[in-house]
Amino acid sequence: MEIVVVIPAVLLLLFLSIQVAMYSVARSVALNAAQEGLTAARGYNGSAAAGSARAQDFVTRAGGDLLTDTHVSVTRTATQATVTVTGSSLSLVPGLHWQIRQSATGPVERWIE
Repeated sequence: MEIVVVIPAVLLLLFLSIQVAMYSVARSVALNAAQEGLTAARGYNGSAAAGSARAQDFVTRAGGDLLTDTHVSVTRTATQATVTVTGSSLSLVPGLHWQIRQSATGPVERWIE
């Protein structure tokens, strides 16, 4: 009789632990995409469009299905660039949607005399 109670609890814990691992990987992909986009956006001849394209390309190549509904926003001023990647983690548990938001900020490369 106890096995009827234990097996569903064990399966729930198993699925929840896999879900946490998938969230962690998706979060890592989003952070790395933001850092890649920042590298392109903050370069001497870089632009916000170049940063956005590189970040989106990274998400497409590395994220696969783990990071869905992605959006990349890039802000570049004369002195600073910021890349933010948002999206959702793939869900094993129906109805559970974890949002991901990762940003990277750095100074813009420029020539100062």
